[in-house]
Amino acid sequence: MKKICTVVGARPQFIKLAVVSRVLRKEFREVLIHTGQHYDYNMSDVFFEEMDIPRPDYNLGISGGTHGQMTGQMLIKIEEVLMKEQPDMVLLFGDTNSTMAAAMAAVKLHIPVCHVEAGNRFGTLDSPEEVNRTVTDHVSAINLPCTESSLRFLEREGLGHTATVVGDPMYDAFRYYTERLDGGELTELTDFAGSPVTLPETFYYMTCHRQENTDTDEKLRGIFDAMEALDAPTIYPVHPRNHQRAERLQREHGYRNLILTAPVGYKTSISLVNHAKKVVTDSGGVQREAFFAGKSCVTVLDFVVWPETMKDHCNQLAKPDKADILEKLSASVTFDPAYQPFGDGHSAEKIVEKIKEFLA
Repeated sequence: MKKICTVVGARPQFIKLAVVSRVLRKEFREVLIHTGQHYDYNMSDVFFEEMDIPRPDYNLGISGGTHGQMTGQMLIKIEEVLMKEQPDMVLLFGDTNSTMAAAMAAVKLHIPVCHVEAGNRFGTLDSPEEVNRTVTDHVSAINLPCTESSLRFLEREGLGHTATVVGDPMYDAFRYYTERLDGGELTELTDFAGSPVTLPETFYYMTCHRQENTDTDEKLRGIFDAMEALDAPTIYPVHPRNHQRAERLQREHGYRNLILTAPVGYKTSISLVNHAKKVVTDSGGVQREAFFAGKSCVTVLDFVVWPETMKDHCNQLAKPDKADILEKLSASVTFDPAYQPFGDGHSAEKIVEKIKEFLA
């Protein structure tokens, strides 16, 4: 049986891994490498537990530091594992430092790379994710974009011959786990001290973790001011990196309509998406999940991540500014049930089939 080394390190990758690994292990021996990029229990371990993901064969424990420090340490450690395991292919998801480090380690050892979620482009190298995904695409033997728009970017860069649209494993996961929600996951919300949080009957759901939105009081206040002005409370699970600033701003400005919670697992998050009035986020994953759920979404970014979600204003960009966010949230939105650009919910099978074809 041929061997695949899969490298993950961050929350969105764990979600994709859950659905792909389930299919992959029927055909290949999978060796799972966790870089440790997301190390907090609520950002890592809980996903492996609740999504029945096999435990990593290697946990490299690498997190923190500058981009260069993190990526360099990962490259060294991943190379050591790949030299030991001698896999037939390295499987990668998305656009984290873990992704690029693994791609560089593999290609230098002449191990072919399969990149799932290839071809996304923001159009700016100011984004570290843009650098990671562009480098990874260009050294990968197989590029598997989720959508037709991502395929077109790859074709423009001369990579069309490496690429096949397979759909989005995030959509696979959303469908699979939404069918298995029972409401109990919504009782698991806690505050930073671990005390239970009672979920309001009606609420908005917000995720906000990107550095460009959370690195100053002014930007985060603009977002908080918008949520405070809404007609229902907002549930905001706070990323550990942003914990202190968010808590201090709530205390200093007396926000009563903003419910801060500890980070949540995947099932709780998609249940919150499914039950929310609307969604505000700066996450590429959550904006897709809002689209999958038919929920109006405002994305606090200045560049489009998933153009497919922007159709008919289902997802709109906003600045970290109260007036702009409220204006976008007030838009009337209608979802077209016939429009599903993210595949048929069977991308995992298609990914494994492309790997089988390449290694045959």
